Amino acid sequence: MPIPDKQLAATCGLFCRACSVYIATTEDPQRLERLAARFGLTQERMRCTGCHSDTRGPYCSTCKMVVCAAEKGVDFCGACDEYPCDDLKVFQTQAPHRIDLWASQERIAQVGYAQWYEEMLVDYSCPQCGTINSAYDLACRKCGTEPSCPYVSRNRAVIEAFLSQG
Repeated sequence: MPIPDKQLAATCGLFCRACSVYIATTEDPQRLERLAARFGLTQERMRCTGCHSDTRGPYCSTCKMVVCAAEKGVDFCGACDEYPCDDLKVFQTQAPHRIDLWASQERIAQVGYAQWYEEMLVDYSCPQCGTINSAYDLACRKCGTEPSCPYVSRNRAVIEAFLSQG
C-alpha cells in the first residue's frame, strides 16, 4: 500500500480529507460555492488542497502551527517540546472538528502518520458507501446514511449544538 500523502495530514492533527473546504475543493463545486458565499470570499480564495499544499484556504494559509512546526523542524505539533502550546489549546476548543486533536497527536506519535491516516479514513468514512464525510456532515453526503461516519456518531451532540449557533 502506498504511503499516504503527508500534505493531507495537518500539523495540528486534523485530517484534511475530512475538511469541508477540502471536500468542496476536490469534489463538490456547489459546496465550494456555498462556503465561499458564507465567508464572503471568492471560490478561488476558499480553495484548499491540504495543510502542506500550495493551495491553502483562508484559515490554513495563516496557520500559526504550520509556521511554528517548520521553525522547530517537526512535522506534527505532538513532536514539539512545547506541546500542547497555548495556541493549539485555544485552536482545539473553537470547533467540533477539532475535538480529537490530542488523540490524533498521540496516535501519530505511537504509530506514525501513515497508520493514523488509514485510521482516519475509517473514522470519517460512511459505513454504508465508504464516502469520506466531514465532521459537519451529519448524514452521508452521498447516500444519506446517518450518522455519516464514526466521528459524527461519537460527537453528534457537540456538532449539532455548534451548528445550531449559526
